[in-house]
Amino acid sequence: MNTYQLSQTGHPMSRIAYYRVSTTDQSIESQRNALGGGFAKEFSDEGISGAVPAAKRPGFAALLQYAREGDTVCVYAVDRLGRDALDVQATVRGLIERGVTLEVRGLGTIAKGVGELVLAVLAQVADMERQRIVERTEQGRATARQALASTGLTHRGKTSLGRPAKADAAAVRTWRQDNRASIATTAAHFGLSTATVKRYCTA
Repeated sequence: MNTYQLSQTGHPMSRIAYYRVSTTDQSIESQRNALGGGFAKEFSDEGISGAVPAAKRPGFAALLQYAREGDTVCVYAVDRLGRDALDVQATVRGLIERGVTLEVRGLGTIAKGVGELVLAVLAQVADMERQRIVERTEQGRATARQALASTGLTHRGKTSLGRPAKADAAAVRTWRQDNRASIATTAAHFGLSTATVKRYCTA
């Protein structure tokens, strides 16, 4: 697939991908696979919340510097752009006004006007859902703390509130050194993300 055509100004038009994950334990690979590849350039922000304005994220800021009129920016979902409806709307409008097309998986090409409004609404829904998740999580923690104080166990039968480690960091480091394995091989062996293995091996 040819990722380049000529714009009206005569420069090559590019398909550009943007990926974002909120934590270092998550991977952008699922987003990359879903979008299908074939991009002239890819930008990403890993471990950065969608609550951070798009222009203040290193990866997206670099994308803004790179994108030119006629280019198409592809994202996996609206919430990859951000969770604040106003910021998403401003980001989309800024791209469109520069002649850059936005393509959202499952939604298609976003144009000025109605497309911007649809994205703003979806971003607002995403933000509301994030708030609900925060509220449910805090309610669950409060219940667990109460149960732990009275019975010694949480309401789910655990002895502590903390999330158990996915693997022992020392064991991961030792196995990797003994087998002279790559980050990817070690991650596959222990069923961890590459970001987690990198964190364990640099700790």
